[in-house]
Amino acid sequence: MDTSEHANAAPGAPQTALDAAFARVRFVLVETSHPGNVGSVARAIKTMGFGARPGTLVLVSPREPAVREHPEAVALASGADDVLRAARVVDDLETALAGASYTVAMTARQREFGPPRLLPREATARARGHLLAAAAGFGSASTAEATLERTQGSTQGSTQGSTQEPTAEFSPEAADVAFVFGNERFGLPNEAVDRCSVVTHIPANPAYASLNLAQAVQLIAYEMRLALLQDRAAPPSDIGYAGQAATAEQIEAMFAHLQQGLEAIGFLDPAHPKKLMPRLRRLFARSGLEQEEVNLLRGIAKQMTLAGRGPRSGERSDDRGGVGSDHRSGDSMET
Repeated sequence: MDTSEHANAAPGAPQTALDAAFARVRFVLVETSHPGNVGSVARAIKTMGFGARPGTLVLVSPREPAVREHPEAVALASGADDVLRAARVVDDLETALAGASYTVAMTARQREFGPPRLLPREATARARGHLLAAAAGFGSASTAEATLERTQGSTQGSTQGSTQEPTAEFSPEAADVAFVFGNERFGLPNEAVDRCSVVTHIPANPAYASLNLAQAVQLIAYEMRLALLQDRAAPPSDIGYAGQAATAEQIEAMFAHLQQGLEAIGFLDPAHPKKLMPRLRRLFARSGLEQEEVNLLRGIAKQMTLAGRGPRSGERSDDRGGVGSDHRSGDSMET
């Protein structure tokens, strides 16, 4: 069955803003057990218009290392073997999420701490906003929204005339959106969920909410497709920032730096960390950090680390709480 209002761009063809947005979405499978599920996922995302860019499908430590050539995977890919062959196999989630500024963990498990929880339609609408905001030359999400809508309108009307589609390139630094799916039996571990921007799940029948991995990917890919192809009259999904969104690896480096600073000033006891870092992760996950904000927080963490060490030779304290200052944080609060 042909589902293609949007088809993957042919190699070498001019890339529209819509094509570029589809190419910036990746699907990450963590420790998948069955090769057939990997092939079925390749088919699922291709039917929704994803997979034009190599590495759209990312496999983190699959049980079968040669899963891309496994006969069961190839058979169930059923024509999407190009997406399967182009899948990236990596050793860890950090590598899989490199370059992504908006990451969505797929899990139905309720957790005391963790990223904000959204329904799939809201999660994919926000993902659309991130893709638009990352578009080079657009300047803001709202401007990018208008450009994408003009592109869609031109595409829809191209059969009636010779109007040429406006083209738009995404910069090499433009950040991706990543949807993360866990193992068929155990799902995603807490550490993987904590790395993501938001959490979503499919609100299925609570009496029997068992979905095959490929079915879950198909539903999320469909929602992402709807978000990208939404009607021009739909309200813009502006995510509310003007700067470049921080990537997953930048945020992880910030947390490591921040933890170091908190330990240096005695606010965080590494032997008894309690829930301080998970609470901070949840706080920052709600904010949608920009790269400049991450740099600012790392600068603060650096000064905290220096202050915790005390003044060194040649350094003088000042009245602004800088290196060597006596203006210290109060006693550690109960976390």
